[in-house]
Amino acid sequence: MPRHPDTVWSADFMSDALVCGRRFRTFNVVDDFNRQALHIEIDTSITSERLIRVFERLRHDRGLPQVLRTDNGPEFLGEAFTQWAKTHGMAIQYIQPGKPYQNAYIERFNRTLRDEVLDQHLFARLDDVRQAIYWWMIEYNEDRPHDLLGDLTPIEYFSHHAGISILELSP
Repeated sequence: MPRHPDTVWSADFMSDALVCGRRFRTFNVVDDFNRQALHIEIDTSITSERLIRVFERLRHDRGLPQVLRTDNGPEFLGEAFTQWAKTHGMAIQYIQPGKPYQNAYIERFNRTLRDEVLDQHLFARLDDVRQAIYWWMIEYNEDRPHDLLGDLTPIEYFSHHAGISILELSP
């Protein structure tokens, strides 16, 4: 586990379907330091260019990590994304193919998201998925203590160990 926030973030995709059968993807980003869900992008297609927009928003709001840990998916290997990451000083650490345990934080997060949201609801529209995940993320980050964080929430752990008041995190 990293000793400081924004040292290593993990990212991964998940797939699911609406009740009509239309497939959608989630793109999940977690700070390995405190297990905080930083962003979940939801759409039917998420390209390398879309990843850049997601990371630009994160860069503006929070900064970027030193390292992004991810698999070898085409979105992460594309020239546009790899050049953008290099330009912004974010190293990409690719896990070995077929070894998801090398990205254990995001895999654990994905399982929790699937168990608690995606497998619990039948969604008719993408906006329904977005709304459910938005509220779940708030609960996950702000209300739910994590055993590995000494029974603190990700936000509490961040503020405790980063020396930042929780009030400073509010808009």
